[in-house]
Amino acid sequence: MGLLDEKFLKLGAEYAPGQEVRQDTNEVQLRGEIIAGTPVDFSHGDVDAFEPIPGSLDQFIEGVHIGGKQAYTEYRGSHSIRENIAHKLATFTDSTVHAERNLIITPGTQGALFLAMGSTVARGDKVAIVVPDYFANRKLVEFFDGEIVPIQMDYYSTDTCAGIDLTQLEDAFKAGVKLFLFSNPNNPTGVIYSPAEIRVIAELAQKYGATVIVDELYSRQIFDERIYTHLCAQHIVDPENVITIIGPSKTESLSGYRLGVAFGSAKIIERMEKLQAIVSLRAGGYSQAVLKSWFSEPEGWMAERIAQHQAIRDDLMAKLHAAEGFKVRATEAGSYLFPRLPQLDVTVNDFVKILRLQAAVTVTPGTEFGPQYTDSFRINFSQDHRAAVEAIERIIKVVEGYRK
Repeated sequence: MGLLDEKFLKLGAEYAPGQEVRQDTNEVQLRGEIIAGTPVDFSHGDVDAFEPIPGSLDQFIEGVHIGGKQAYTEYRGSHSIRENIAHKLATFTDSTVHAERNLIITPGTQGALFLAMGSTVARGDKVAIVVPDYFANRKLVEFFDGEIVPIQMDYYSTDTCAGIDLTQLEDAFKAGVKLFLFSNPNNPTGVIYSPAEIRVIAELAQKYGATVIVDELYSRQIFDERIYTHLCAQHIVDPENVITIIGPSKTESLSGYRLGVAFGSAKIIERMEKLQAIVSLRAGGYSQAVLKSWFSEPEGWMAERIAQHQAIRDDLMAKLHAAEGFKVRATEAGSYLFPRLPQLDVTVNDFVKILRLQAAVTVTPGTEFGPQYTDSFRINFSQDHRAAVEAIERIIKVVEGYRK
């Protein structure tokens, strides 16, 4: 096997969200009967259960009617739309965002993450990533031939912060790490970094001259009136060393339009534009028009969406807490839960296949978020409320047949 083959082997997609059809289920042995119920795909949110921002389609159609001017925008996105969202993001994050220099519109936040990593990681660079964290982070570091330096997050040890090992992070910077990548709220656990943790991260990045990329995709969907702290608003770390990634795919259910935004360092944004120019040219021109509705939702719309998701979270937590052997920390933001399973006599990857075949429930194995999470799985509970609760009940029932 050549080096190129090895590189792409690490990008295996069969357990990535939405790719369950790629899984080989021939060797899976089911025990007991098929459990009937509405199929639920917890690997991503259900945009039928939670529809996009009202008027989004109208904005898209308006973009179509504008025609070529909207179809062929600058590579970093339509200037007028960038001005519109730069103002909104500056207000939201309490930071300075210049539309011309500090912001790029990308094909989804996944596109923003690829561009940001491609603009900051060279062969052999040491990159610190949190464990657990978004499944693509590790894969992208490996793809760009970087060296992963894991930073542990003991999210079960506390309920007042994320639990990141800040001593380990400083040791990583001392050892030559020049890039730190993390999501806040954390994906897959849904925990939020405390103001103190964010402040120390900013101080360490400034002390050691490191760049920080922070994925804030779920930063609008916060539960229990918790405090959320934006890294870019700390005014501690050099703004030229920070990139923030955000977008309307999740909370606002606009994932089908493939829209993401990165803002921060003018130097890195310029690199990202050059890379985007040879990868996709631009985010879809007509889709860019939909960003006009972002942060401009009808009064009460966002509060209602948050309340609906918190109600689902609470019901799922109650079910899992009542079941023997499960362990889970309550989601503080976003729509993810990352439960720890009781001891089973099958692997987590086989368990994921079994759930799909036996209970019509799709989840993502914990190993996607770190190789050591062989006893955990992730769900996105942005689903029909009743269907989500019934699906959790089926998961618990299936577990009973595979306990050690």
